[in-house]
Amino acid sequence: MLVSYNWLKEFVNITNLSADDLAEKVTRSGIEVDGVTYLNQDLKGIVVGKVLTCEKHPDADKLNVTTVDIGEEQPVQIVCGAPNVQAGQTVVVAKVGARLPGGLKIKRAKLRGQVSEGMICSLQELGIEGKVVPKEYSEGIFVFPEEVTPGTDAMELLNLNDAILDFDLTPNRADCLNMIGVGYEVGAVLAQKPTFQEPTVQEAKEKTSDYIAVRVEDEADCPYYGAHIIRNVKIGPSPLWLQTRLMASGIRPINNVVDVTNYVLLEYGQPLHAFDYDRFGSKEVVVRHAKEEESIQTLDGEERTLKSGHLVITNGEKAMAVAGVMGGKESEVQATTTTVLLESALFNSQIVRHASKDLGLRSESSARFEKGLDIVRVTEAAKRACQLIQQLAGGEVLAGVVASDHRQVQEHVITITTEKINDVLGTDIQTEEIKSIFERLQFSHEQNGESFIVTVPTRRPDCTIVEDLIEEVGRLYGYDNIPKTLPTQTATPGKLSDYQKNRRIVRRYLEGCGLYQAITYSLSSEKKVRDWQEESSPYEPVRLSMPMSEEHSTLRINLVPHLLDVVKYNVNRQMENVAIFEMGSVFLTKEKELTEQPKEQERLAGVLTGLYEVNLWQREKKAVDFYVVKGIVEGLFDQLGVLPRISFVQGQRVGMHPGRTAKVLLDGEKIGFVGAIHPNRAKELDVKEAYVFELNLETLLQTEVAPTCFQLLPRYPSITRDIALVVGKEVVAGEVKDVIIEAGGKLLHDVQLFDVYEGENLEDGKKSLAFSLVYLDPERTLTDEEVTKAHEQILQTVAEKFQATLRQ
Repeated sequence: MLVSYNWLKEFVNITNLSADDLAEKVTRSGIEVDGVTYLNQDLKGIVVGKVLTCEKHPDADKLNVTTVDIGEEQPVQIVCGAPNVQAGQTVVVAKVGARLPGGLKIKRAKLRGQVSEGMICSLQELGIEGKVVPKEYSEGIFVFPEEVTPGTDAMELLNLNDAILDFDLTPNRADCLNMIGVGYEVGAVLAQKPTFQEPTVQEAKEKTSDYIAVRVEDEADCPYYGAHIIRNVKIGPSPLWLQTRLMASGIRPINNVVDVTNYVLLEYGQPLHAFDYDRFGSKEVVVRHAKEEESIQTLDGEERTLKSGHLVITNGEKAMAVAGVMGGKESEVQATTTTVLLESALFNSQIVRHASKDLGLRSESSARFEKGLDIVRVTEAAKRACQLIQQLAGGEVLAGVVASDHRQVQEHVITITTEKINDVLGTDIQTEEIKSIFERLQFSHEQNGESFIVTVPTRRPDCTIVEDLIEEVGRLYGYDNIPKTLPTQTATPGKLSDYQKNRRIVRRYLEGCGLYQAITYSLSSEKKVRDWQEESSPYEPVRLSMPMSEEHSTLRINLVPHLLDVVKYNVNRQMENVAIFEMGSVFLTKEKELTEQPKEQERLAGVLTGLYEVNLWQREKKAVDFYVVKGIVEGLFDQLGVLPRISFVQGQRVGMHPGRTAKVLLDGEKIGFVGAIHPNRAKELDVKEAYVFELNLETLLQTEVAPTCFQLLPRYPSITRDIALVVGKEVVAGEVKDVIIEAGGKLLHDVQLFDVYEGENLEDGKKSLAFSLVYLDPERTLTDEEVTKAHEQILQTVAEKFQATLRQ
């Protein structure tokens, strides 16, 4: 809600407060003010000028040479390129030395040989947004609608000496979507009683009921519909004060009648609509639900197709407006309009919201209907509009209002005590101060000792329970005045659980490895879930009962497909090197028809593609491969202290490369996989190669780990022996390594595979595995005989189990 500081002065005395100070006080009372915009910021030297003469520039077709009276001793010559400049106009002039938005300084200049001493301005050049400028001035200079003395400060006339406060309202504070509501709020904050003028109308002798009747078919969706008739209206521009207030609030002026309805919308928060009575086509207003596929051309010129759930205002046959959203083109107020049918109504907020969403029309009116209106103010707003149309358009208001009124005015009555308020707030507010706060809020109440029976006015539908009143007392008492207290009982200090600590270790480790954390949707398409589901998987996809779209209709059962979409998105935007991970939930159930909620399991997944290391200085590059990803995963296991219990076993999986995929086992139980995406899948993603891993994070982080033990650095030398074993191609190197460790006994300190060879000098179906073995005894120096004995035991064992021979 954009709130005019100058307009607010009419309701509350704020002359001793700057707009910034007022914004600070309102924010501290519970309604956040996003910012304050001073309309005169960067403006200086802007005055009213009278165009005395206007002639074509001798050397430029699109320029005019004018002489302008700006209230000084002599008129000044100004070269102007606006198409609508003419002699006799009263215009806005930026004098030499003036400043315009953006720091533009006006200087004496020559344009095609003609001296120009100033600038005749458009409203856009004064910082007013083009979308709110009246259409007749959207392409050209602004012309004052009435005579003004040359030299007068134009800033005040154009309301550019105003400040606009941007209220960031939460949905429950719809009462402040209008100036009167803001007046009540600011009055409560400043402990002032706001003043509002009661609208008065001089009615004609003729009755409104002689011209129009109202019939509402669904009273629940339209509890009130009132119609006024205003005759002998003269359509024309609104006075400047009204136009500038509308523009400051983000609304474009149109004509005096339409501008009045928008003005009252801002003032009272009640949407109104004006029909051209003669073009309405009937003496009866019928409010009904639209017929399926019924059409209407709205004020924006678009043809709209309606649904049966929409509410429309009709002449008994044709739809003339979509209730609460927008009027129809056929009955809009035009320059030839002489009789106005003024609508003031209450519509069901859900009906308006659905219609606004279905038609793609979001308006100031629909926003207010959606959030709820003061059901009492609907008649006052119509009376105020009649008053203004009478004043500004010379209208003759017919006597009475024709209405269908089925409102049920219910004010909430809440009983509350001083003790209850102080118990909740932790304060010691006195009863008299609480009474004063209710009076500042304009909440009527009865007091009996420390007990209050409070009647909440209809303008505050957000206050319905005791806690709402406590909040009102707390915010006006001042949040800064509420004392800070510590718990009186012994409390356990907060800390991270072991699971949370390990989770943080995982995130920091992967970020340290150069991976970026991603967050993807928990919803997927059923096709994508099926494409990545293993045939042996016991889990069934869980489909939403009312999905927003087919692409987000099914709960995911793995993370990798979504991360691959992220990779594809980045690669398509020339980000060739991508390394990302995600810690997120998957949803698992074995039931085809759900009888209970699916199990939510947290997993960790990562995808890498492109280059892992880029050293531009030395021109060294390392592409991502299986061993890079496996190394990252092993490093993670080491960080969590489970690496000795981890093993990698070659395996196959849907969507993965058949020869570059490994199952990850923890204590022999599968907890995930690591490997390369199948080339066909990589081709679909338009990436060269992509390597992934996915792990059951819950199992991994909940695994009990033995406490860390420290050992002294060895004081005695180790002995290293290398062996190259020739085995069958089907033999897995990891299994050979495990056997070597088991056979080596306590003297074998470390085993590393450092080479795999297949090719010349080896039999078909054979390969060579080269291991480096380190022998060490921390208590003494080993002898060659001891090492040889242990070494021969290893050779004998691998020969028996794998028919391995030493490579010659």
